[in-house]
Amino acid sequence: MFRAGVAFHSVKFYFWTFEGYDTGRDGYLDLEELKKMMEKIGAPQTHLGLKAMIKEVDEDDDGRISFREFLLIYRKAEAGELTEESGLSQLAKLTEINVDEVGVNGAKNFFEAKIEEVSRRNRFEEEIRAEQNERKRVEEEKAQRRLMFKERAAKFQCA
Repeated sequence: MFRAGVAFHSVKFYFWTFEGYDTGRDGYLDLEELKKMMEKIGAPQTHLGLKAMIKEVDEDDDGRISFREFLLIYRKAEAGELTEESGLSQLAKLTEINVDEVGVNGAKNFFEAKIEEVSRRNRFEEEIRAEQNERKRVEEEKAQRRLMFKERAAKFQCA
């Protein structure tokens, strides 16, 4: 699958990555697990995009990605066989790390930092949504108070 120069600990690192997203512990990444993986690394995909990603490496046509097929993503990326904007290309770029240079602990730190970055971005987006919801709630309360005032004022005008 890989050229002879790829070290065992690189494959071990890819397995560690694969295993981390295989929440069903069945040895495969299904559509939902791949979706969560892509969201977690900061490259969310559409349903059709996810299906296309699976289809591109799904050698046994079972609709999910085995570890062998997961390794195929990196081999294809290394060989330049993935289109630049494809989901698999994004996956390879965002998760690929040279374990020979940084070691397994460095790779672990890389992923922890990547996850923290995505979490910070998500927290920021949540704060923005909360502020928007609060503004909307305040505006709705103002509109409700105006309506109640107009109703009371109309009672005095009729009398």
